[in-house]
Amino acid sequence: MNVVPWWAWAAFGAVVLILLAIDLLAHRGAHIIGFREAAWWSALWVGVAIIFGIVVFFTLGTTAGVEYTTAWLLEKSLSVDNLFVFALIFGYFKVPREYQHRVLFFGVIGALVFRAIFLAAGVAIVSKFAAVLFVFAAILLYSAYKLMKDEDDSYDPSTSIAVRLLRKIIPVRDEYEGTKFFVKEAGKRVATPLLAVVVAIEAADLVFAVDSVPAVLAVTDDPFIVYSSNAFAILGLRALYFLLAGLLEKFHYLSKGLAIILAFIGVKLILQAGHKVISTSIPEIPSLVSLVVIIVVLAGSIILSLKNPPEEDTADAIDQVAADSPIVDPTNGTSSAGTSSTGTSGTDSPRLDKS
Repeated sequence: MNVVPWWAWAAFGAVVLILLAIDLLAHRGAHIIGFREAAWWSALWVGVAIIFGIVVFFTLGTTAGVEYTTAWLLEKSLSVDNLFVFALIFGYFKVPREYQHRVLFFGVIGALVFRAIFLAAGVAIVSKFAAVLFVFAAILLYSAYKLMKDEDDSYDPSTSIAVRLLRKIIPVRDEYEGTKFFVKEAGKRVATPLLAVVVAIEAADLVFAVDSVPAVLAVTDDPFIVYSSNAFAILGLRALYFLLAGLLEKFHYLSKGLAIILAFIGVKLILQAGHKVISTSIPEIPSLVSLVVIIVVLAGSIILSLKNPPEEDTADAIDQVAADSPIVDPTNGTSSAGTSSTGTSGTDSPRLDKS
């Protein structure tokens, strides 16, 4: 494990805060994120992550650089699963398209905080109890099985325990009030559906962290590499969502590719745990090999998806699920979603489970 100087942590924190401030200022006014704007922001986040990786290569060494790149690419690929869940949540709550960036922005901030806690706990546990890697491997292998069997698309926003708890803590009104999270009604403070959506997004991220944290710990147990790679993958998630929201159904083999990656990382964890707990004669899979496997599998999944488009009935089923989701037309940045631009009354009101 590298001994990372304090100034490296300080520089990383400063970069993240500056980028978040720029993002917030650039999107301080509610507006629909078009394809072109999303593409520019995606390029920015990917570029920053790559530049940071180059700095890691030259300051912390080749091994750290390879581990960072592998962990970032792994987290980036796993985050694609989050995008479909975001679409389900936005469609379920009928979130006006111009408010979705604000929701994801605060969702990202929460994800950065919770991932820091989970990753710190994971690193601490692994450093003291290496045998826990066998448990992490089992989690990844089970997740890979669910993905391969198409059993991982069952997320239902209506079952969110976090949203139900929110309603018990504070009343949630049925109509949106711009980008506000709270308003006053009859002299009492109540939450708007926008806050419920943020809570649902955070809850979904916690679920995905169950796969994400063990996966990145299979690559490295260096806290700096672990968290920085996660942070840069999370920071680019908003732009990636608006970029790919209407194209997810085209990459129908991607879930199979992610299953293969998770299974591979699970095997890597088993060997890593065996090397530490059972015998040093048990070989470990180098991070460079992991990086190559991830790149090859992702590229192969995308190429196969483009060469073999989904069957019409499958595509129609996906379109039906995302009928209320925000889908941006890449040609002109306009939306073809079935949601209302206001979502404030009648059948366009968000569906909040009051039970």
